[in-house]
Amino acid sequence: MQARAMLAACLAAALLPVTATPASAQQLPKKTLTLVVGFAAGGAADAAARIIAKRLQDQLGQTVVVDNRAGAGGNLAHQYVAGAPADGSVILLGSIGPLAIAPHLMKLGYDPQKDLAPLTMGLSFPNVLVVHTGVGVRTLAEFVAKAKAKPGSLDFASTGSGSASHLAGELLNQRAGIDTVHIPYKGGAPALQDLLGGRVAAYYSTPATAAPHIEAGKLIALATTGLTRPAFMPKVPTIAESGYPGFNASNWYAFVAPAKTPVPVLERWNAELVKVLNAEDVKNELNKHGLTPAPGTREELASFIDAESKSWGRLVRERGIKAD
Repeated sequence: MQARAMLAACLAAALLPVTATPASAQQLPKKTLTLVVGFAAGGAADAAARIIAKRLQDQLGQTVVVDNRAGAGGNLAHQYVAGAPADGSVILLGSIGPLAIAPHLMKLGYDPQKDLAPLTMGLSFPNVLVVHTGVGVRTLAEFVAKAKAKPGSLDFASTGSGSASHLAGELLNQRAGIDTVHIPYKGGAPALQDLLGGRVAAYYSTPATAAPHIEAGKLIALATTGLTRPAFMPKVPTIAESGYPGFNASNWYAFVAPAKTPVPVLERWNAELVKVLNAEDVKNELNKHGLTPAPGTREELASFIDAESKSWGRLVRERGIKAD
């Protein structure tokens, strides 16, 4: 009888009207909020983080700082946030490398799908394969021919082992049957600096970072890595249309938080970030950097990361890729 009474009480409670609390009503910690980015200042990730942090600060009415924690292709930042206070005070502009590629390349001190909670997809964009003028090639076909003529003679920079720029190069190695050598850096800025100095032959750069140097004649754009030409570089062909159908190595950034952050706080962050990314002035600023905002739900991001992880994990196994 007691059990039946308890069940009846529970059923009665379930029938009572429930007043839903909107995500926007959930309070964030009343202290400085931190947006961590896994790359050095000066690159696309840093530029995006600062644009977004400024709007968040205005929108929330509290201080939002950008914390650059470069190293290990962004993995240091992801590990830091995985162990950060789970109160909503720290979030991360995560990237494809640590979230979907690095787990297949190395033993990490965190599990990106267990220790980090998705907030929303942030930005998507292709990379552009650029070479120093001293390499002596002007097209992708010439680059491939030179690499085939002397295997291992050409190298390419990346923002770190397991980054999108690294795997784009590995994917081209596989599809074209060439052997270009991977040189990892701690971010886009130092990689670009060495490319401009002729210390490395090529780099799968973000379009906006490379554009001024292409226009100045210091770098040559060979092809972009997405399925379609970006509006930012309409005259540069894709690798897919240059003899490698279906080639797609798009880059992306996504917002995540420590996994134990309360769900209402995660939902509040989703609501705030989606609002920022949908703002026309923010879109325009990000577009100037060749970045396309792509906000969505937390569930959509979780599914996307899982699919990307499986796809890139397959390439890592097929190529026998190891961390540098």
